Parts: sequence; C-alpha cells; structure tokens
Amino acid sequence: MAQSVTRRQLLTTLTAAVGASVTPASATTQSAFSQTAPMAGPPPFTPCLNMSTLRGHKLGFVKELETASKAGFRSVEVWIDSLQEYVKSGGTVADARKRLSDLGIRIENAIGFAPWIVDDETVRAKGVDQMKREMELLAQVGCKRVATPSVGAQAPDAPVIDLRKAAERYRAILELGDQTGVVPQLEMWGFSKNLSRLSDVMYVAIESGHPSARLLLDIYHIFKGGSSIDSLPLIGKPGIEVFHVNDYPANMTRQAIVDADRVYPGDGVAPIKETLTKIKDPSKSIILSLEVFNKNYYAQDAMTVAKTSMEKMKKMIAGV
Repeated sequence: MAQSVTRRQLLTTLTAAVGASVTPASATTQSAFSQTAPMAGPPPFTPCLNMSTLRGHKLGFVKELETASKAGFRSVEVWIDSLQEYVKSGGTVADARKRLSDLGIRIENAIGFAPWIVDDETVRAKGVDQMKREMELLAQVGCKRVATPSVGAQAPDAPVIDLRKAAERYRAILELGDQTGVVPQLEMWGFSKNLSRLSDVMYVAIESGHPSARLLLDIYHIFKGGSSIDSLPLIGKPGIEVFHVNDYPANMTRQAIVDADRVYPGDGVAPIKETLTKIKDPSKSIILSLEVFNKNYYAQDAMTVAKTSMEKMKKMIAGV
C-alpha cells in the first residue's frame, strides 16, 4: 500500500513538474504569436503588359514575352492571333509553356475577337465555335481568362441587341468556360453600338446568372462611353479581376478621342487615382494591364517602350 502511494505521489510530482516546465513556454509562444503583426495581404495591384502596347513592333509571340520579361513584367495579356501564328509557324504549346516558365511570365488574359454576341445565328454559332477552340488553346498555355467584347455588333450601323439576349449569349460562353477552364471577361468598348456603358455590361453580367461572370473595363473606354467612375463600387468585389489602364490627353472630347490617342498612365488627365481607389479590393490583387495603341510608341525601340511602361505602372500604383 505504501509503495502504491509513493508511486502516485511520484506521478503527481512529475506531472506538476512537467506542467510547470510546459506552461510558461506555451504562454510565451502564444504571447509571441499575439504580438506578431498580421501577415500582409496580397498587393492591391499587379502590373501587367497588354501586348497591344508592343503590337506595332511586330515582334511575334516569343519576342513579346522576352521583351516584357526583361522590362520586369511578370504578367502579360497576349493577343490570340499572335499565339496562333506562333503555333502555325511550328511552335508547340509545350514550348510556349516552357518559355513562359523560363521567363517567369504568366499569361493573365488573352485578347480575342470571336463574334459571340451577334443576332445572326449562323455567324454567332461560328463565333462560339471559334471561341471554344481559342479557349482550349489558351488553357494549354495556362491562361485562364479571355476578353469577350461586342465583336460584330460594335459598328455605328449595327442593330441594337436586346440586353436579355446578350445575357443569354454571355451565359452560353461562360458555360464554355466551365468546360475549358478559361473564363470569358465581358469587355466594355466605349465606342461600340452595344455594351458601351458600364450599366450595359453590369446588366448583362448580372442577368447571365452565372457565378463566373466578370467585367473587363478600361479607363479610356469608361470615358469614351460616357460612364461615371462613381458607379464602379457598385460592381462588387468578385466582378473585376483584370482592369485596363492608360491615360488620355486634355482637351479631347469623348466623341473625338480614338484608341490611338491613349498615352501612358500619368501623361494625361484621366482620373486614374480616383478610379483605382474605387476598384481597389483588400482581399485580392487586381491585375492592371497597360493597353495603348500609340503610333509614337510603336516608332520607338520596343524595349524602351516596355521599360517605360513598367516605370509608369510602378509610379501609378504607388500613388494609390
């Protein structure tokens, strides 16, 4: 009996000793965690180069990527026809993936021109089929988004498309996105007869009833189409993943300004800081893609343009 009590006393003593040695350490660890500053969230914006900015240099798919990478970009928007020409000329998707990996470049979005929205059923069917093939190609190189503007319905004499029908057609290509893993980004063109205003694309996206619906907006096109940046917060946090940035000169009306008038961010009078402040989302990093079609830039060295683009982007982002 005495031996049993002694053992119980010994176990009690050991337990107390272990508890004394563990408790302070645990408390110290918890205190250390509680005093540590919370982990920083994602950067609010990711600089990206839309290859429209180098399109006039006619570099081709690989040289475009190399130029962007050397200028410091890690995200790019490619044009589908450039990728298609690369494949047509003997390049493979495996080679493209390797080059992207070696350069440390990610294709965030692709610019395509499939007529998915038009009323003509034959043309629309061909457009949807075209989009499916393009999505499949993009998926193979790791691109998970594709721009879907109102191609075929943008001319001044184009018929006005019923927005409910546009929403049905947008949902149809969103369902293609479910199959391919490439999400169509509903792009607003300020000069278009259809989907030229923020209210138009918001309606179509909401009415599509699809959870993957996303808007692709542009500082220039917001001005060109006559929309107000004060409506941007109404879009909601999931609605924007990629946003086109640029600037435009003073003393130009929205009726007169054209694509080629776009300039680097900070070189014009666009309300860039106010716009980016309104779309900023602390829960994710929004991809800001520099899209210009400036002939003066096309006349310069491509690397100079790419490096200038990065410098302008850094300064722009730092100011928000």
